[in-house]
Amino acid sequence: MHYLYLMAAVLAETIGTSALQASQQFSRLIPSVIVVLAYGTSFFLLSLTLRTMPVGIVYAIWSGLGIVLISVIGFLVFGQRIDAPAIAGMGLILAGILVIHLFSASSGH
Repeated sequence: MHYLYLMAAVLAETIGTSALQASQQFSRLIPSVIVVLAYGTSFFLLSLTLRTMPVGIVYAIWSGLGIVLISVIGFLVFGQRIDAPAIAGMGLILAGILVIHLFSASSGH
């Protein structure tokens, strides 16, 4: 169940960060409200995950997946370009998440 909470937290954070871009520095009301609600939801779900997993592992997975998802959304929705070194770096982030999940006794699986 803790991984479900964590994935939902990543999704909420991704929505919040996407809305942050759309809020145009909090000058648009609806996206600004979405930012606050999505981040609040994400942190609540993170707190549930922390009941069974260490904070360092939770944060590594949450932030790493968030980086990758936001980069994809930035590319697809906002037309932001990603160069080869950035793609390689995100690949390394994903590899790190896989190592934690598959091999670390600290990940709580």
